[in-house]
Amino acid sequence: MFQSFDTVSDPSAGAARLARLRDHLRGEGLAGFLVPRADVHQGEYVAARDERLQWLTGFTGSAGFAVVLPEVAGVFIDGRYRVQVKQQVDLAVYTPVPWPEVKPGPWIVEHLEAGVVGFDPWLHTADEVARIEAALEGSGVTLRAVANAVDAIWEGQPAAPAGAAFAHPVTLAGETSEAKRAHLAEGLRKAGQDAAVITLPDSLCWLLNLRGADVPRNPILHGFAILRADATVDVFVDGAKLGAAARAALDAGVRLHPVAGFDAALRGLAGVVRVDRATAPLAVSRLVEDGGTTVAWGDDPCRLPKAAKNAAEVAGMREAHLRDGAAVVEFLCWLDQAAPKGGLTEIDVVTALEGYRRATNVLHDISFDTICGAGPNGAIMHYRVTRETNRAVGRDELLLVDSGAQYADGTTDITRTVAVGDPGAEARECYTRVLQGLIAISRVRWPRGIAGRDLDALARFHLWVAGQDFDHGTGHGVGAFLSVHEGPQRISRVSEVPLEPGMILSNEPGYYREGAFGIRLENLIVVQQAPAMGDLRDQLCFETLTFAPFDRRLIRAERLSPDERDWLDAYHAEVVAKLSPRLSDGARGWLAAACAPL
Repeated sequence: MFQSFDTVSDPSAGAARLARLRDHLRGEGLAGFLVPRADVHQGEYVAARDERLQWLTGFTGSAGFAVVLPEVAGVFIDGRYRVQVKQQVDLAVYTPVPWPEVKPGPWIVEHLEAGVVGFDPWLHTADEVARIEAALEGSGVTLRAVANAVDAIWEGQPAAPAGAAFAHPVTLAGETSEAKRAHLAEGLRKAGQDAAVITLPDSLCWLLNLRGADVPRNPILHGFAILRADATVDVFVDGAKLGAAARAALDAGVRLHPVAGFDAALRGLAGVVRVDRATAPLAVSRLVEDGGTTVAWGDDPCRLPKAAKNAAEVAGMREAHLRDGAAVVEFLCWLDQAAPKGGLTEIDVVTALEGYRRATNVLHDISFDTICGAGPNGAIMHYRVTRETNRAVGRDELLLVDSGAQYADGTTDITRTVAVGDPGAEARECYTRVLQGLIAISRVRWPRGIAGRDLDALARFHLWVAGQDFDHGTGHGVGAFLSVHEGPQRISRVSEVPLEPGMILSNEPGYYREGAFGIRLENLIVVQQAPAMGDLRDQLCFETLTFAPFDRRLIRAERLSPDERDWLDAYHAEVVAKLSPRLSDGARGWLAAACAPL
């Protein structure tokens, strides 16, 4: 499916919809309501039916939530969306709130003296609700689980997705579903647990070696599962999604049930049941407890094994990145020739890049809507061009392109910022600092047990000493033909998950100057055992998976240390060696020049 450029945000509807919601809340005896960007599976990516936050407010970001009270409606957004939210919501009725600096609980207490705030227990985790309730303690405000108030007023709400599921071959998965379940079941037995509830779509897909089409760009299947300690699994899914081939790929230990039976199955569980309080809807644990069964809080058992890719998955990701890198180089060669002539728009750039990926003849889909920001649009971190916002690619400015692809053997995500003409000395200084951050992450070795938060500052050092920074994490986890954003691994100030071999992450420092330009550079990297050296300590390192040149015209070579120059020259030499055999003659010549030593 090609990327659409139709408008997806309508700020003009926000005031009327907010008024209708408040009328409904008054009728239900509620003083407020929480509107997250979430679905019943608590995944990051949601179907059109579940875009309640966007429908109500106009905000289209991938993270955030609204708190609607009688006199104020706050839209809570993190640093990625501070510019975007101001363009997408009606600021006369919605108030942007910087989150997580401002927490919802204290904000509610500040703006509401007393009353009941409703929430849908299928759209919030136990952790979320507990944090808000703790902040409300002693105030006149309480939370109450209720039916979804937005659904009650949303006329024409889209139907639930019904994408077809398909098998993911074991040659690419590296392990059968039966073997995966056996490993996880052993862990349940050792923990004295009889079952684990799985709600995350990517966990379900990984466990069953299935893929689906229930949300845009990410090949995931909506459903729930109860993994038993005997290694069997009960799966609750719309049976119409599973054709004969998908069903044939499932072994005898997989029992299929209608989604409508999930509630009763939770109430009927016995023994000790693991529920992930950070990812499962609060409704899940409440239903288990309603049946008189003990809930044992614990991590989704699929998340860490899914994150630590096996050899087959890493091999597939390597091949996918070489294929994708060749397509990106063909695109960059075209862009370098076309942009200086003038006449290009952001939509032209996005369409051309997708065309080069489709020319591989094995593209399943792009992995997210391409971010293409020319000049000041590059400062909107997750900008998505529409026909209304489409900007010409001007002379003497920067162009930021963040894109990715889904192939059966892997998921890609790459960002390059390029010069069109001469964007000026300040842009080159900032670009060089961002590049130094990427190089620092690429080169680091660390003792086993270190988490992403311990590495994050390396990407920011050169920006910090210049009084600059970026308001997003340095890296997110990436799935293997699954979600382009995958937990729990991250490189960020708040990530406490130790990095393990096989984990794949992005390495994407940036710098954004509102109204002027944006810079982001991104490669994907995989955690590996570091080669022995020094006193032979057990250390890990990163292998770079992404291959495409950085724009040498934007690099202040004299600012790089000898080690940084050596890394960059070696990386560019590897780009040429790996990709040249896959390129057209014109792109091959262009790449040789683009990757010449500094």
